[in-house]
Amino acid sequence: MRVILTGGGTGGHITPLLAVAHKLKQLDPSVEVIYVGERGSRFDSMTEDQTVFDSQYKVFAGKFRRYHGESWLRRLFDFKTNLLNLRDFFYFLFGTIESWFLLHRLKPDVILLKGGFVGVPIGLAARKRFPIVTHDSDALPGLANRLVGRWAIYHATGMPSEYYQYPEDKVKYVGVIVSDDYKEVDADTKLAYRTQLKLPAEALVLMVTGGSNGAQSLNQAFVQLSPTLLKDHPSLHIIHQVGSRNENVYRNYKDPRLTVSGLLKDMYVYSGAADVIVTRAGANTLAEFGVQSKACVVIPNPMLTGGHQTKNADFLTQNQAAVVVNDETLNANIEILKDAIEELLVDANKRDDLGRKLRKLTVPDAAVNLAKLLIEVGGVGK
Repeated sequence: MRVILTGGGTGGHITPLLAVAHKLKQLDPSVEVIYVGERGSRFDSMTEDQTVFDSQYKVFAGKFRRYHGESWLRRLFDFKTNLLNLRDFFYFLFGTIESWFLLHRLKPDVILLKGGFVGVPIGLAARKRFPIVTHDSDALPGLANRLVGRWAIYHATGMPSEYYQYPEDKVKYVGVIVSDDYKEVDADTKLAYRTQLKLPAEALVLMVTGGSNGAQSLNQAFVQLSPTLLKDHPSLHIIHQVGSRNENVYRNYKDPRLTVSGLLKDMYVYSGAADVIVTRAGANTLAEFGVQSKACVVIPNPMLTGGHQTKNADFLTQNQAAVVVNDETLNANIEILKDAIEELLVDANKRDDLGRKLRKLTVPDAAVNLAKLLIEVGGVGK
């Protein structure tokens, strides 16, 4: 059986594909697993040394840039964005042609579209020729999966079916995919992670991440907050993933208890060592921290199309599984974020309560569930 896994645009699309690839190989070592990514991606390093893929290919892909809540008038006069969209339209055309020939040569038994704009040329080239399964982590499906999902055999979802508008008979609730590296963290595991990172066993550890690309508002907030937090809490250590292009955001400010990284390798070690995590509201990231039972302060990105992070955050609020601070609130009064963090730093019981509730929202076997679905679909025609 030959399975193609594709998705990209951020590291959050690639990490789940790696988890599914490993589960496919565990379930059936004879399965040929192929990864198709974006040509020229900034995240090539995440896949290039991965031996779980039998082969890897790259195609052109074009991103359609638009922002939640932006008026049509503003879009019309956003010349830079419009020019980039025009350029990427041709990338999309080239990528679709590339994908057609690639799929004709590979003849996959099933294709998984994880989301991200690289899935559109693959999905269009595959339509009505090869079986497609999509997977959506967020409460709101991404544009790529909405565009090509009409040809899917099944829509695997990260949340229960009532959160999606797909035909009910095509929805398979499998959960949000999390790597096996993410496991529930007890006191011994936390200590082991801290020893690995050379952090004091009794320290308070705060981790901040805006994702693999970083988040400007979070970065700016913590450039202001970190000196005060470190001064007010002598045992506090801050680990801040600022994004792959933002390594100099702190400029000349340095502190031995502040670790700044563009992209954290083996993030599960850093998050596992943390007491409190400040993060965006991407479903993959929240599921990873949920499996580890971590207390999170969540700041959804309101600009992402469709407001899917806002919907994810609403889901957390309904289940009292995280402290949610709106981006607008953060920009208006940074002290609200500081107060939310400090409340968790000093209240271990509240941290434990939030961690338990967030874990209850995760499906630990999601990668296995999706791998089994792919094998089922791919084996139908055999």
